[in-house]
Amino acid sequence: MKRRALLLVAGLVVAAVAGLGWWAAGREAALATTSEAPAPALAVRPVWPARESWPQALPAAGSIAAWEEVVIAPEIGGLRLAQLHVSVGDRVRKGQLLARLSPGTLEADVAASRAALHEAEAAAAEARRAAGRALSLQGTEVLSAQAIDQAVAAAQAAEARLAAARARAQGDALRLAYTRVQAPDDGVISARPAVEGALVQAGEELMRLQRHGRLEWRAELPGPDLAQVEPGQAARVLVGAQAVSGRVRQVAPQVDLQRRTGIVHVELDPAPGLRAGLFARGEILGAPRPVLTLPDTALLLRDGQAYVFRIEGDTVRQQKVTPGARRGDRVEIRAGLAPDAAVVESGVGFLADGMTVRVVDAPPSSKERP
Repeated sequence: MKRRALLLVAGLVVAAVAGLGWWAAGREAALATTSEAPAPALAVRPVWPARESWPQALPAAGSIAAWEEVVIAPEIGGLRLAQLHVSVGDRVRKGQLLARLSPGTLEADVAASRAALHEAEAAAAEARRAAGRALSLQGTEVLSAQAIDQAVAAAQAAEARLAAARARAQGDALRLAYTRVQAPDDGVISARPAVEGALVQAGEELMRLQRHGRLEWRAELPGPDLAQVEPGQAARVLVGAQAVSGRVRQVAPQVDLQRRTGIVHVELDPAPGLRAGLFARGEILGAPRPVLTLPDTALLLRDGQAYVFRIEGDTVRQQKVTPGARRGDRVEIRAGLAPDAAVVESGVGFLADGMTVRVVDAPPSSKERP
């Protein structure tokens, strides 16, 4: 019995060893078959550089500010601010009442000066009549020449006192009118530091007015670039995700000595979201120029460089290019690519130099063929 058991165990071991040999042989054959099968080629779509005409763009950055901002202040002082009729953000019209000062004693001064004016008018009228009577007796022996001269001089003095009284009345009326603070022009109230009930002085700021509500972009450009900008050129400013159009209004006649930059004043079209004080980037557009462009999906950015994959038969070759300006989904190619070279349109992140690909034939659009 013991011998039969040993023979049975030996048979099982031999069978297991033979099974392992068959499995190893089958695995090696499968691996050989897999290595001999060609790797599947990545399908790519060709695209060609497009010849387009783009306006020259000078990139710039700067702040958005009011075209003109007027500081509104009272012309007389020592009075209390009685009423404020506007708030920040209100649109006002020229001549609209913005604030009113307490008149104090100015109304009484106007009444007194008007009464003095009436008295001076009466005195002047009487002096004119007396001078007229005296002149009518000239050449007779009723009045001497000295008396006639005195009557004429008295009339002239009365006229002078009348003029002075009239000037005092006008001055008092003008000071009373200054208690009504009015808008000097159409615009938008941008600030209002004044508080009702406060005692104000002449020239003290009550509020600020953005004249006509117009805003401008004060773009900073390097000094040499200023020669390329003229009034009337178009500009485009990015405020967040919004593009706002504008036109160059004025170019600074001098360059900052410290920063070596000059200011270009760009008048902006009205648009929601524009606020004075915002920082914005944009570009000033010049005359159109011919460019070669590609879709931005055709460029591979790696280690600070830009590459495309040129199609050569069923392989691709990585080629360094020099990109330029961007407009929408198109990128300018300044150097490194022939106008008739076909490149991979998209999926360039999965490619490598010399890689085998399968070109998918597709009819090119008008922008794809040179």
